[in-house]
Amino acid sequence: MKKLESLIATAHQLRAPGGCPWDAEQTHRSLVQYLLEETYELIDAIESGNRDEVLEELGDVLYQVIFHSDLASTGTLGEPFDLEDVAQYMEHKMRSRHPHVFGSAEELEQFRAQTGEDVVQNWESFKKKEKPERTSVLDGIPQAMPALALASKVMGKAEKIGLLEKADSPSIPMDSEADLGKLLLAIVASARAAGLDPERALREATKELQVEIRAAEIDADLDAGVVGIAD
Repeated sequence: MKKLESLIATAHQLRAPGGCPWDAEQTHRSLVQYLLEETYELIDAIESGNRDEVLEELGDVLYQVIFHSDLASTGTLGEPFDLEDVAQYMEHKMRSRHPHVFGSAEELEQFRAQTGEDVVQNWESFKKKEKPERTSVLDGIPQAMPALALASKVMGKAEKIGLLEKADSPSIPMDSEADLGKLLLAIVASARAAGLDPERALREATKELQVEIRAAEIDADLDAGVVGIAD
């Protein structure tokens, strides 16, 4: 890990007195735009399948993590933490969410997983243990996600609580992602012709669905309370 340590030292030197004035002026907020840009560039590189581009863009994203960690080490977010703390937190998180791999003999048996779907079924319960303060399946979903990705995520949550039924077959015929892409382009073209903003429209519709989800959760809690009293 000597090369990683060297990169961490480089980032620290750039922010230290006598280093780069631009780096020294940055904050967590000012870096958000760069983190977002680098993430999209990494996605482009992965989709291109170009080995050198993926290597480069992974480096850019890694540097963002190092940069934020170096900032945090100075107490910018309260109690200082550094990249070592980030790595330690992440290792604990991954081990706690994979008891079928790292657990005790009892946990290995209880959470035995043969497929990815087996793992997903236990995932939510693991997250609930980590974040007991969350009261809704929507808590933790980043609202700044692109509208299409956000809609897919929220609909998945709606299906999870039974507000929406997961369809066995598409209501609009399509056989491939190529067909889906053409359909989405046609919808965008129609929206443009009508002078409508498809991104905003989908985001607003998704917000309404989230309101319905939270209302359904409240109703479910009330019903559970009534059953409890009756019992």
